[in-house]
Amino acid sequence: MLPVMAASRSKSETIDVEALIVGGGLVGLTLGSALAGAGLPVAVVDRTDPATIVAPTFDGRATAIANGSARVLQGIGLWDAVAPHASAINDIRVSDGDSLLFLHYDHREVGDEPLGHIIENRHLRLAMLDHVRALDALEFLAPVEVAEITRDGAGVTAELADGRQIRARLLLACDGRNSGVREAAGIGVTRLPYNQTSIVCAVFHDLPHNNVAHERFLPGGPFAILPMQDVGERHRSAIVWSDHSDLAPALMALDEAEFVAEMAPRFGDILGSIELAGPRWSHPLSLSHAQSYIGQRLALVGDAAHAIHPIAGQGLNMGIRDIAALAEVVIDARRLGRDIGSPDILADYERWRRFDNMVLAVVTDLMTRMFSNDVPPLRAARSIGLGAVNRIAPLRRNFMRHAMGTVGDLPRLVRGEAL
Repeated sequence: MLPVMAASRSKSETIDVEALIVGGGLVGLTLGSALAGAGLPVAVVDRTDPATIVAPTFDGRATAIANGSARVLQGIGLWDAVAPHASAINDIRVSDGDSLLFLHYDHREVGDEPLGHIIENRHLRLAMLDHVRALDALEFLAPVEVAEITRDGAGVTAELADGRQIRARLLLACDGRNSGVREAAGIGVTRLPYNQTSIVCAVFHDLPHNNVAHERFLPGGPFAILPMQDVGERHRSAIVWSDHSDLAPALMALDEAEFVAEMAPRFGDILGSIELAGPRWSHPLSLSHAQSYIGQRLALVGDAAHAIHPIAGQGLNMGIRDIAALAEVVIDARRLGRDIGSPDILADYERWRRFDNMVLAVVTDLMTRMFSNDVPPLRAARSIGLGAVNRIAPLRRNFMRHAMGTVGDLPRLVRGEAL
């Protein structure tokens, strides 16, 4: 049972849908769009007022959308609204400190499409909100708290704090790494702390980025420079700076000039001088993985099921691949007239996604621990490894396709096909 947060019961309406999504963030709204766009009646519930997350002032946060994820957004009708705000990632340059050896990905080696895109979070949210409001099969309820959820063999019933009730066949938890739905279902989580904090911001710089992303491995943690759209004639990039958690409070307390001076040696001089282009945000980093993705009439999606280090920029992309797989098994089951909340359908989703997510979680964990140090033998091995991969074209191209999210057992949406 979910705890009651702030309740003010004023309605007695009952809403009947087939799927109830708890969490109206990027994952929840994308999943709702996919299901409702295919004709499945859906309700999305979120405690946050949408007006607070789409403020017109840029808030400093951006998201990496891999090539495969862009195909999913295209397939559910979202990409055309997002694309004007997206900056392509055509090249990625990976380096280890001041080593002369590096790894360079060039999108032209694997086709004409970019490796991915960088998009301001607020533009993603705005596009998604506009899209879901236009879907007849989707009801978006926000802000509202979920007071209680019950699940049994017959279905799912959610009591909202304002007195409304939602009845569904399937409950989908998209409420983040601290998922209340997951906790209420008694599903355990494996957690591994990193003793690192991620500082996120955006910067203006003198020279154009030419759609090149940089990932620099430093002793305190990885430092990423991600190409964003220019603002007028001003060039701009997003920064994801991971460093020791005991250092982060002091960095966040610096004024803008001091913060930029501290960042500059890590940023380097390839793009000229820099200045902040918005506020700074920080959050502690850890790996978490749910011990099960499913329960009775329940599926966990996105960070509710798994959360990883941002070292490879794959967090939201893992969630979008979850969405593509889950939407496919649910919509196919509905077209056959089956109960979309039945255990075998949910098991198909878990089998499809759990192994891939586990592998990526392990790989990013090993990368984080291997590169976040200054041990000479490890530094030498890392540099040699990066240089070797850079010289072996087939291996380099395989890594690029993995970064694009276009390898493995791909759902139809990731393959660019209709749901």
